[in-house]
Amino acid sequence: MIERFARIFGTLLLACGCVLLLSSEAVSQSAGPKVRAVAVSQIDDAGLAKVLRPNGKPLLVNFWATWCDPCREEFPELVKIDADYRGKIDFITVTLDEPEDIKGAVPKFLTQMKAEMPSYLLVAKDESATITSIAKDWTGGLPFTILYNDKGELAYFRQGKVKVDLLRAELDKITAPAKAAAQ
Repeated sequence: MIERFARIFGTLLLACGCVLLLSSEAVSQSAGPKVRAVAVSQIDDAGLAKVLRPNGKPLLVNFWATWCDPCREEFPELVKIDADYRGKIDFITVTLDEPEDIKGAVPKFLTQMKAEMPSYLLVAKDESATITSIAKDWTGGLPFTILYNDKGELAYFRQGKVKVDLLRAELDKITAPAKAAAQ
């Protein structure tokens, strides 16, 4: 009797294991394609100065943080702008989160947003000096968005959530010469 019980119990365990294996496979397939994890590079003041140099295209830069509600609210619109102007402009984001967030909160948020623009985490020696070097009128509030033309000259900036229609108008204005030259 004990042998019979052991065989039945063993068969049940095997069957349960197969069901669990198949159901976990079905769940992972029903979750859809895996989303690419977003890479975030840590930069300092010198690194920031390098990425802010013009590269022959207008440059849009958004300063933000995961703990900033207005930053999080505007981010879906910025992702759309990135998709709409890809190839016409360079677009980077710079988070002011804590360095330990570079492997957790920051890439998790960017992945959820389906962000594809290059993203950096700034670790500045003197935050006030860094802020002033970016724009003399920036007081350090987030979000902060700045647009440079292809020569590196200031074309637009906004402290606080962007006004999407105004930003798009500025982007259209500075990308129009490139569009006309291509035709």
